[in-house]
Amino acid sequence: MIVVNRFRVPVGEQEGFRVEVQTALETLAGRPGFVAGDVGRNLDDPGLWVLSTRWRDVGSYRRALSSYEVKMTAVPLLSRAVDEPSAYEPVVPGAALNEQRSRSIP
Repeated sequence: MIVVNRFRVPVGEQEGFRVEVQTALETLAGRPGFVAGDVGRNLDDPGLWVLSTRWRDVGSYRRALSSYEVKMTAVPLLSRAVDEPSAYEPVVPGAALNEQRSRSIP
């Protein structure tokens, strides 16, 4: 699973944001199921930043978000992300894609 969070960061706040986003990434990286992560800044629009993480599965990501440490360090930052869908499934040649349908809880 891939999670992409984009942020609009005013010029005067970028150094502080850089510290916050790195701390959030380090905290997320310590959770079970974390695979990899990156922080980036847009080349054409330096006020646009991205935090991209990869997870073993959606459950790992959701459990990470519910941990106390992540709630204290990463969630406040994530709540400032651009309001758009952020969870993606990897598209692998020949693999079936997730179906958009209602699911029942067993």
